[in-house]
Amino acid sequence: MPTKIYDSTIIKTINNEEIEISPLKIRYLRKFMEQFNLVKTAKDDDETIELLVASATITMQQYYPSIKTVQDFEDNFDLKTVYKILDIAAGIKLDQSSEDIESISNNPITNQAVNEASSWENLDLAKLESEVFLLGIWKDYQQLETSLSMPELMATLEQKRESDYQEKKFLAAMQGVDLDESSGRKEEDPWEAMKARVAAQTSGIGNGDPNDITALQGIAAKQAGFGIGMGLDYEVVNG
Repeated sequence: MPTKIYDSTIIKTINNEEIEISPLKIRYLRKFMEQFNLVKTAKDDDETIELLVASATITMQQYYPSIKTVQDFEDNFDLKTVYKILDIAAGIKLDQSSEDIESISNNPITNQAVNEASSWENLDLAKLESEVFLLGIWKDYQQLETSLSMPELMATLEQKRESDYQEKKFLAAMQGVDLDESSGRKEEDPWEAMKARVAAQTSGIGNGDPNDITALQGIAAKQAGFGIGMGLDYEVVNG
């Protein structure tokens, strides 16, 4: 099944115009979070709702630049759409009990919003960007932030780290060192594990556990070096 780095979706304006939204590029995410973090100072849910709408309005700089003000935003979207935008734009999930911006939610969303804002505090974005910047693809950090969203940044960073590890693993292997084993990263080959389970189930012996030596017989046992049948060899020693 194909994998994807992030989700995108379609929202509609009050006039039924479709707008595709996806995670914010870091350039816009910074502006968004500066606004969204103000929910920590909100006195009640009324003020929180206003800040959420203002935050969602900032996302339009990427999605639909012709919507420039909070009033423009309120004229085009309901509160249900605000929640959807926050979710896709920055992974912020809040209760969706009300669909009307003009009606204030009765649910205590302030605490939810504050918790979501706090989750960003420990993120050292500059450090992550610096590590990815070493790939040498972007001429400056502004270009990087315009090009990548957070999911894209994290996927790129993960692949860079894996590539660095594989290079170290190769150099270590040339010196006779198993880096997987020494670092605790050694994993069972899923293909070999599956074949072992199939062999056990086909033979009718064992429980399908690839570590169950009773499942190893004949050629399979001999290849494994132990088991029942050909896996156990012996020789007569004349004493």
